[in-house]
Amino acid sequence: MLNFMKYKYIYFLVSLAVIVPGTISLARYGLRPSIDFTGGTLWEIKTPNPPAIEGNIQKTGDNYTIRTKPLSEPEHQELAAKLASNSAEFEEIRFETVGPILGKELLKKTITAVAVVSGLILLFVAWRFKHFSFGLSAILAMFHDTLVLLGSFSLLGHFYGVEIDTLFVTAMLTILSFSVHDTIVVFDRIRETRKLNPQTKFEDIVDKAIAQTMGRSLNNSMTIIFMLLALYLLGGETVKYFALALLIGTISGTYSSTFTAAPLLVVWENLQKRRST
Repeated sequence: MLNFMKYKYIYFLVSLAVIVPGTISLARYGLRPSIDFTGGTLWEIKTPNPPAIEGNIQKTGDNYTIRTKPLSEPEHQELAAKLASNSAEFEEIRFETVGPILGKELLKKTITAVAVVSGLILLFVAWRFKHFSFGLSAILAMFHDTLVLLGSFSLLGHFYGVEIDTLFVTAMLTILSFSVHDTIVVFDRIRETRKLNPQTKFEDIVDKAIAQTMGRSLNNSMTIIFMLLALYLLGGETVKYFALALLIGTISGTYSSTFTAAPLLVVWENLQKRRST
């Protein structure tokens, strides 16, 4: 049987190598919020001619995405008529306006949702496995995935101008549940193996549990990864970074369930033994 826990501190170093650059970027540059959080107008149009509109304009093929101050409906109609008169192939893809008050309210609700979800997961896992260490390890693994995702998008935002929106929040909450689900599968096997082999060293029990769940975890994750990769490469611009967020989170969640949560349990168990001796 492979001795996975022999290299537990190497797993922690790998996690730090990924998390630290992103955390530094978060502290220094933060995230680039979209109009969903800051307020403003997002207008996507299809036209061969560059639109003469004040604001942040991004071009993708014949599509132009314009981010500007909040536009009223009369201003929207006036600008649309002006653009249509200048181009025979003008087509409006989407028009969204969010007020700054609604944006701030959405940001508060997002932070509250993440905090509530984290607290409930901690209590549930601790209750389900009858030990606080299981709940704490699951939450730390979940925060590992959160930092990986936030750090990645902070770097993408700084270097490539990628913004976070409500779809990113949806992706983050989805990844939190995926991470904990995968972690619980490993924890459940650890608990069952420990019941059957109460005299076995805990580190060996964890190794056996990981060996038994590794194939299932990888197979499950790879099917999701292939689908998300296809969605990222072939999907439209509006879902591109939503798919990327899910892709990063799925890879991180698969790793953390086995190589972060389980080693944390072993470290906790070793500390408990040292205290009792």
